[in-house]
Amino acid sequence: MNMNEMLGVDVSIIQAPMAGVQDWRLAAAVSDAGGLGSIPCGMLSTEQICAEIEQFIAYTNRPFHLNFFCHQVPSVSDQEIAAWIDQLSPYYQEAGLEPEYSAKASRMPFSKETADAIEKYAPPVMSFHFGLPEPDLLARVKAWGATVLSSATTVEEGIWLAENGADVVIAQGVEAGGHRGMFLTKDLETQLDTKTLVAKLSAELSIPVIAAGGIADQSDIKDMLGLGAQGVQIGTTYLLCDEAKTSEIHRAMLQQTDIPTAITNLFSGRPARGIRNRVMQDLDDWSEVALAFPFSTQAITPLRGYAESKGLGDFTPLWSGENRSGCRAISAQDLTVELSLAFEA
Repeated sequence: MNMNEMLGVDVSIIQAPMAGVQDWRLAAAVSDAGGLGSIPCGMLSTEQICAEIEQFIAYTNRPFHLNFFCHQVPSVSDQEIAAWIDQLSPYYQEAGLEPEYSAKASRMPFSKETADAIEKYAPPVMSFHFGLPEPDLLARVKAWGATVLSSATTVEEGIWLAENGADVVIAQGVEAGGHRGMFLTKDLETQLDTKTLVAKLSAELSIPVIAAGGIADQSDIKDMLGLGAQGVQIGTTYLLCDEAKTSEIHRAMLQQTDIPTAITNLFSGRPARGIRNRVMQDLDDWSEVALAFPFSTQAITPLRGYAESKGLGDFTPLWSGENRSGCRAISAQDLTVELSLAFEA
């Protein structure tokens, strides 16, 4: 079975799931154009996930893709919380705000309760970030007939995924925007560029590899296919599309291509690539006292809200890959059709 058949698509272009900047509308536009639209579920309740699916299937009968996180939810101590608040306290003072913190996880991993809620929809494609769910949950997903994808940022992670039940490995190069899919290592020195990772995984694995990271146009797609990828996952290039929910602040920053991106842990506690803003510049992109994922978010959210009310993205996670050259304010359907020409002989 080739990649198109596995995904149920006309062309193996996956719109990267991007929590916070999209909903079912972007996914439906991409799927209608023959690619695979994705619904990010890690920040949604089970009721919200079901509502997203219902709206998607009411709009189109094309296939959809659900994405979930597979992290372990840690505990954080009062001392750890105090240290993180203390680092941010100058910003709170500047804004005239009282530091606040609620130890409630902003992102939850895939669970039995989630599986119970979505089983009736038999999602055709499901993907996971930070590894794979527990074996019994993964077996349940596969019993629905779903094709299972997961992200690898190293060759070792790709091998682990292939050995533990993934049908397809997404090779997430270091250029990719948003959260790194790292799960076997925390060492950023292990992270490979997309071309290198795709070539290595394609040579090593017997299952298909999807390229992700730094892919903005037809030329980039052709390069990845030439290295052995059987498809591509594209995120940043869709962020200016009509159907995306990208904020005006984020849209403006995406178009300032002279501002670099960097990998940071300041917004969630896990490494993620975004456009460098004030807090990233001030703290050199990284904090040793940032709370474990996903608990850093709660303390920075009030500062984000204050800055955004003044039209500033100083504390906003402006997720973006290194390559923003493909971003255009057009329909995601038109963009997908244009990108799909790269697959023609």
